Amino acid sequence: MIDVPMHNLLVALAVTTVAGLATGFGGLLVFASKGPNARVLAFGLAFAGGAMVYVSLGEILTKSIASFTAQFGDRLGFTWGTLSFLAGVLLIVTIDRLVPNPHERLEVDDPYFREHNRDYIKRVGLLTAVAITAHNFPEGLATFFATLENPGVGLPLAFAIAIHNIPEGIAIAVPVYFATNNKVYAFAACLVSGLAEPLGAIIGYVLLRPFLSDAMFGAVFGLIAGVMVFLALDELLPAAKRYAKGHETVYGLVSGMAALAISLVLFKW
Repeated sequence: MIDVPMHNLLVALAVTTVAGLATGFGGLLVFASKGPNARVLAFGLAFAGGAMVYVSLGEILTKSIASFTAQFGDRLGFTWGTLSFLAGVLLIVTIDRLVPNPHERLEVDDPYFREHNRDYIKRVGLLTAVAITAHNFPEGLATFFATLENPGVGLPLAFAIAIHNIPEGIAIAVPVYFATNNKVYAFAACLVSGLAEPLGAIIGYVLLRPFLSDAMFGAVFGLIAGVMVFLALDELLPAAKRYAKGHETVYGLVSGMAALAISLVLFKW
């Protein structure tokens, strides 16, 4: 078992918590404006998607292969790293099939919310919060372990996930606020969902701690890379394209990749 210093654990947990609490910031946007700016939202989502894909394939998957290689050698290391990546994709696909992530409607003035009764909207808000919370568990685990192993990788990943969490907060706050007309309830629902990320990190670490080794880190990083790439391609980029009115998606995608590339270079100095 690999012994992890307490300071590293606290830093990783703090980074994961901050990323999760970005869901609450999304809820605040609902109260601060009539609705999110579509073009800015498109750019932000694509930026997060580009950042997540770059760091997942360029750093996290590489670390998975390196960890497996340290224990099993080059050939088996590459094989197990690849299989772990594919297992991560399969894991998030399974979660997505069992609990779909319904955050397509983000506009506060969407007629859908005006035309339905409060009880129905309240149920929509509850289901949305539950679904997003379920998706937040693996995201929290990803941020935590990436930061634990290397803050230079974990911090950019946390930033990308935080951006991703903002529209999720909007998706939770809109139906809850319209059903209850209570900003406190809506904001609290966002925070509870966001706190699923550090909770997922704690649960994952407690369960995996007795088995921490090069192979275990390799498996976790491979799973993380697969989960993050799927989330970026299945959720962030399609959502960005839906709200784009021009080239915001590709500009955001390339900007996200460039920002991650530069940040990783700076962290190595």
